[in-house]
Amino acid sequence: MDSIVIRGGNRLNGQIQVSGAKNSAIKLMAASILTDQPLLLTNMPRLADTRFLGQLLQQFGVEVTERDGADGQETLFHAPTLTSTFAPYDLVRQMRASFNVLGPLLARSGEAKVSLPGGCTIGARPVDLHLMALTAMGAEIELEEGYVSAHAPKGLQGAEIEFPFVSVGATEHALLAAVLAKGTTVLKRAAREPEIGDLARCLIAMGARIEGLDTDVLTITGVSSLSGATWSVIPDRIEMGSYALAAAMAGGEVRLTKGRADLITALTDKMIEAGVEVETTADGVVVRRDPAQRLKAVNVTTEIYPGFATDLQAQFMALMTTAEGESVIHENIFENRFMHAPELARLGADISVHAGEARVRGVETLHGAPVMATDLRASISLVMAGLVAEGETTVGRVYHLDRGFERMEEKLGACGADVRRVKGEANEH
Repeated sequence: MDSIVIRGGNRLNGQIQVSGAKNSAIKLMAASILTDQPLLLTNMPRLADTRFLGQLLQQFGVEVTERDGADGQETLFHAPTLTSTFAPYDLVRQMRASFNVLGPLLARSGEAKVSLPGGCTIGARPVDLHLMALTAMGAEIELEEGYVSAHAPKGLQGAEIEFPFVSVGATEHALLAAVLAKGTTVLKRAAREPEIGDLARCLIAMGARIEGLDTDVLTITGVSSLSGATWSVIPDRIEMGSYALAAAMAGGEVRLTKGRADLITALTDKMIEAGVEVETTADGVVVRRDPAQRLKAVNVTTEIYPGFATDLQAQFMALMTTAEGESVIHENIFENRFMHAPELARLGADISVHAGEARVRGVETLHGAPVMATDLRASISLVMAGLVAEGETTVGRVYHLDRGFERMEEKLGACGADVRRVKGEANEH
């Protein structure tokens, strides 16, 4: 397995270009199943997750062509015919979100067999709401030997679906299925994340009829077919927020470009409260901090969008490890999402965890040590801590990092960080 080695103490100064959003790209890729026309996605990130899903789409007969376009990286998807509607465990297990191919396969072909995605290190995240929505639309679903077999021989039907709680994945999945269903589907208590708005707008560009964008009630009037489209993936707010926090932690001045400041307002408000200078620009933010001035501890509670993102919780915890005072962090979205806390403690952080609450008492200095990434967002938090730790920090299991951060060493290195990748003998997946 590869590892990342960081020698701490360098300020960050320079510019980082924000990539397209992983969490949007993978759902937009699934939308390519819905049409026999080409779908061109621009501003595409090149990540382990998009590569996994591309392999799965090819299993169904989708032609996937990566290329460099006039405005950066782009990928062309074309599924003139579906040659298979079977998604095997070996492919689905590599990325949980790949389960969302079930609805599009069902909507287009009337049948699908997709592996259950299995467990997750940051919580159970069951797929029962996904299946509830598809069943409400008339799908006949059977669970057998770890697979979901679904049939809709007469096509999916519009339905009124009220989710018992907000679920990003279930909202996206129902949306992908409903656009080709007969009649009208109403999704109540829908998630409002920007990535869902991005998916909805792309589907509209393909000919879908969707009302209530960016609200918690989506109304979808089914159409008989969708066309192709060209669509630019929304900027990655989690990558943008992570690098903003890295700049705040290490000190210096970093300009984040090709981003959108309005997508991380809940984060930047907390950063300003902690003593970081944040300036909004036309295409992102500038983050400044004098490392001689110690940050102030602030409390954070993760919430559904537009609240503080759970995907930025680990990174904010890293920032608070050297702040003055005690910060209380409440995790309300996922259980078991403090596994980075003991790894940060190996660097000298003072953190105590009880259920969904972590108390971070700031220390003056962190010290380099070998640590292990436990999930995608935890991995970048350990890299951040390594930027300020005395000596050398080695982060293992960085295949987690590669799922969601494109050219991380290159981006931080260009701003002065002493960070390098050490190749392992084999990758573990």
